[in-house]
Amino acid sequence: MESKTKINFNIVAIVCIIVFCGVLAPITLQNDTFYTIRIGEHILENGIDMHDPFSIHDIPYTYPHWLYDVGIYLIYKVGGMLGIYISTIVLSCILGLTIYYANKKITKNYLVSFLLTLGVMYVLRGFIAARAQLLTYILFTLQILFIEQFIETKKKRYALGLIVIPIIIANVHLAVWPFYFIPFLPYIAEYLIAVLLDTHIVHKLDMKLRNNKIRNLSKKQGQEEKIAKLELINKKKEEKFEKEIERQKQRRENPYKLKIIKKDNVKWLIVIAIICMLTGLLTPLGDTPYTYLVKTMQGNTTKSINEHLPMVLIESSYTLAIIAIVLSVTVFTDTKIRLKDFFMLGGLIVLALMSRRQLSMLVLLGVYSINRLLTDLFYKYDKEGLTKFTEIIASGFGKIITILLIVLLSIAIYKSQIGDKFIDANEYPVEASKYIKEQLNLEEIRLYNEYNYGSYLLYEGIPVFIDSRADLYTPEFNGDKDKDVFTDFIRTSALNVHYETIFNKYDITHLIIPNNAKINLFVSKDDNYKELYKDSQFVIYERLNK
Repeated sequence: MESKTKINFNIVAIVCIIVFCGVLAPITLQNDTFYTIRIGEHILENGIDMHDPFSIHDIPYTYPHWLYDVGIYLIYKVGGMLGIYISTIVLSCILGLTIYYANKKITKNYLVSFLLTLGVMYVLRGFIAARAQLLTYILFTLQILFIEQFIETKKKRYALGLIVIPIIIANVHLAVWPFYFIPFLPYIAEYLIAVLLDTHIVHKLDMKLRNNKIRNLSKKQGQEEKIAKLELINKKKEEKFEKEIERQKQRRENPYKLKIIKKDNVKWLIVIAIICMLTGLLTPLGDTPYTYLVKTMQGNTTKSINEHLPMVLIESSYTLAIIAIVLSVTVFTDTKIRLKDFFMLGGLIVLALMSRRQLSMLVLLGVYSINRLLTDLFYKYDKEGLTKFTEIIASGFGKIITILLIVLLSIAIYKSQIGDKFIDANEYPVEASKYIKEQLNLEEIRLYNEYNYGSYLLYEGIPVFIDSRADLYTPEFNGDKDKDVFTDFIRTSALNVHYETIFNKYDITHLIIPNNAKINLFVSKDDNYKELYKDSQFVIYERLNK
């Protein structure tokens, strides 16, 4: 492809990606953003004190994304909610451009990289929000790019980048710090398998045993005939082995389906991965990067929060589409798949099936393997057609049509957001919070609230019973086996225990609950509760006999 065509195509791709990714950023803020703002403010005022100041419980807090919290608060302080929305748009666009650049750099295929980038960003639209994960998506994309480029070039700047990234993650979003090492595994596994195949252990052991036998016979008298026979056998076996080596080399160069390629620089990648294991210490949070995931898995939050639950495959059209693409290309065409790509896609699919939130990692990290497959497919069957289509898009008329189509698609997506506000009063107790701050003494009340809007109450300066920092409220993190706030909330909201039992345990004085909550069916008829406030979404009660 000519240089001018590449430049023109890149211009089209960059414009389209910016427009498309910009409209994917939601106007309405998610609940995690609210506590992020207040935690950032608290850190700047008080430092990282490892103690939670926002709930009614006296419990420790690990500040797992302290640096991101500080950054979001500074943006909020300067630009308010609008500033946060703009920052989300900017990060969304940076993510899209990074995915495109990484795909293009790795596969040298402009058109497929462009189309896959749009597809990945569309799938990720539900994960794009003012949360630390949006920044870590960019970092994981850079990780794959740096791994691929280091293996090909062994340039030090890529090795340095691979060491810097986990340091940033450990301070921005340490919950995913252990995940950083997963993308290394397919490359290392392919290399180790290739090394194992090249060592020919069975043949070497067999030869060693036979040579030892010859040496033992040579120490005895009259064994010349046996020795000659063994040497002849050895020679024939060595000739046979050399022929087998040549056939194996040919099979490796032109395999049936799985390509195993040995890259010598992977051994240095292993060293880098080992060095990166020490980067978890480069944070003010002590050993938290090493213990956070273990404690989370020991708790029960992953069994109760929707995004952590196992995926039902039939309900995930995107996962099914990825599996269908891989199987169709590898089974029904002559296209081969790299062993590392097989491991990468297989491992990511398993992770996605284990937890719904890992769908984001499947598309984010699996796209490069899919791109390689599709690129090999097109180059094998219609390389000229792919080049011509790329040239058409890079032409003057093609640029106009392509950008116009993406603009129209973006408008259709954005239309669903027209009229949205930064804070959705139907989801969060906006007016009820005003009542609490104006009519109740925040220093004396002990408020019971539900999980989904606790972060907004926290944002308004109201001490909460629980919020979306789920792990904070488990014994694994607070160190008190009798203070399992998360489980107590789940049991209370599901009416698996009488609410009075839990309210007595935590000395609850007031409740703020949705009108349609199960518990409200009983509290509204309980003489021990006095209704203080009610709007279309929420109701506030005072508990009379505490």
